[in-house]
Amino acid sequence: MTRSGSTGPGTAAPPRVGGDTKWGSRAATAADWYLASGMINSAGLVNDGLTTGCANNGQTVWSYNQGLAIGAFTQLWRSTGNGRNLDTATRLADAALSSPALTRDGILTESCDLAMNSCDDNQKQFKGIFMRNLADLADATGSAVHRAYADRQADAIWANDRDSLNRLGQRWSGTPPNPTDWRTQAGALEALTAAERS
Repeated sequence: MTRSGSTGPGTAAPPRVGGDTKWGSRAATAADWYLASGMINSAGLVNDGLTTGCANNGQTVWSYNQGLAIGAFTQLWRSTGNGRNLDTATRLADAALSSPALTRDGILTESCDLAMNSCDDNQKQFKGIFMRNLADLADATGSAVHRAYADRQADAIWANDRDSLNRLGQRWSGTPPNPTDWRTQAGALEALTAAERS
């Protein structure tokens, strides 16, 4: 399915601001800096920041950091047509799908989803951010792998992460403890929407 306003798989779009050079140039400069920063580790995962010495801080890999990078490079590709950007977005997505740091038994999982851990109010929404950006990448590339991953998340949420009142929880695998609130609902709804979009 092609989203409304999309140019379809593999087709770059013109700049959102006609005739823009300033913001496009700044975006390209930021992308170059990001790729050279070391924030993306050797496994293709985005760690949670840099040290004061501008080195990868080795801290937690969160799905939203991965998702925002996927989204940024996908959008930069849409505006420039530069294949490097789409390749980078794809590499970051594939790393997340294959790494147990973010995907367990095929389900997107934060470190705070494990054992008796609990996610804070921000972390409850991280997976939704990832899924929204993965869906944008799948829309751009037509990737069957990324579309299947989005479908699997939606299926898991509907089968395992829904209570009798249709409240959607923090842990998409449904393993307890599995709190529900508006934040977990919002994150899970992003995943259901992503499956519909991709």
